[in-house]
Amino acid sequence: MSSEERRKKEKENRKNSILKAARKLFFERGFKSVTVDLIAAKAEVSKGSIYLYFDSKEEIYTQILISANIERHKEVENFARQEGKASELLLMFARNYVDFFLDNNELFRILMTFMLHADNMNLTEDQNTQLIHTTNENIRIVSEILRKGVDDGEFVSNIDIRQVQNAIWGMLNGIISLYIYTGAPEKRAERINTIVRDSINVFIRGIKS
Repeated sequence: MSSEERRKKEKENRKNSILKAARKLFFERGFKSVTVDLIAAKAEVSKGSIYLYFDSKEEIYTQILISANIERHKEVENFARQEGKASELLLMFARNYVDFFLDNNELFRILMTFMLHADNMNLTEDQNTQLIHTTNENIRIVSEILRKGVDDGEFVSNIDIRQVQNAIWGMLNGIISLYIYTGAPEKRAERINTIVRDSINVFIRGIKS
């Protein structure tokens, strides 16, 4: 590895360590309570080092979610192209979505903070647009599954796909929000997945042809 490649790798590692530290702090303290000084201390770098990579706390927050959204999309972008009925794919997607956030519950809280309090976070228009775009890219997978169901004749042809997509996404986030931090930890996954599965089946019964 050349010295230039080594320096590039070191910079990338330092940037990632800053994002990792910030992610933990945003989860523990909430967006408003976290400062650049706190992030620097948690990442064990100087405050000046933070500004070598990011312009503000808002940009750090944005990058955490955008990066997570992009990585998540890589995992699910071909979901609707799998073999099987659309109803089966909806259940699989819901299980996958739940399991992802059970493994990344701090990220889930950060995402919900953005969705519920975006107007109070002083994000730039570009930051807000990027976050909404990358989030919508992942939500759109549900629409693709629903479209497959309509095209295959499994779902009724007159459903409002966008409306059903948003209802399913809201349901998933609502159930996760209710139970991800409550009850016995060893029973949370089973409880959430059971409720989500039953709820998705209600949607499926309502849109089947």
